[in-house]
Amino acid sequence: MKRYFLFILTFVLAIHSGFANEKLTKFFGDVDSFLKKYTQEGRVDYEAIKKNLTNAQQLYEAIGTMDLSGTTEDERKAFYLNAYNMVVIYQVAKYYPLKSAMDQSGFFDKVKHRIAGEQLTLNALEIIKIMRQFGDARIHFALACAANGCPPLADFAYAPNQIDTQLQQRTRESLNNDNFIQVQSSSRKVNVSMIFKWYAKDFIKEKPNIITYINQFRDNKIPENFELGYYEYDWGLNIQ
Repeated sequence: MKRYFLFILTFVLAIHSGFANEKLTKFFGDVDSFLKKYTQEGRVDYEAIKKNLTNAQQLYEAIGTMDLSGTTEDERKAFYLNAYNMVVIYQVAKYYPLKSAMDQSGFFDKVKHRIAGEQLTLNALEIIKIMRQFGDARIHFALACAANGCPPLADFAYAPNQIDTQLQQRTRESLNNDNFIQVQSSSRKVNVSMIFKWYAKDFIKEKPNIITYINQFRDNKIPENFELGYYEYDWGLNIQ
């Protein structure tokens, strides 16, 4: 009798896991289609999303009900990255027109969203669920903050079976971008995004200093003795 109940329990759990995996796979595909439709060269067509908000709202609601039990690390990593980006896009579109996400009070640090059954702000999602769990500094080049100063948003969803390659690609693109990494050879200086100041501990955990971290992804290396500076962050909306 005991073995019978164990068999039934195992069978039920297997069915539940199968449904959960199917739902997660569908979510990745739906986000991919959404981003391909509304994102171009890192910029988002918030006006078009606003006109048909149902699509974004359905993805937002799916994020809240997702079951991550039994998932792999790569599945969770891909889910949380896509979830963060979709919540940002949905929130901007919902309150559009905005000049900046910062115009909406508590956008990142006070407004809570349901993420896989938990109530989290965007800041909590980024710090607790993403950075603390995965400790991968490349994630800073994959998250959308709806700003011109943010690394360009990808026009595809992050997928579990490609996550490492995708993060490597996004990081290389950002760190070889002359607007994002501003090298001034004549004055022997390099100005970088405030992201490297705000999240310095994430980068120097992997490399001894910021320039060394950046150089591992660059085609043209920055001399290690160049002075490091930071340019002002542009919170203007990354609208098409």
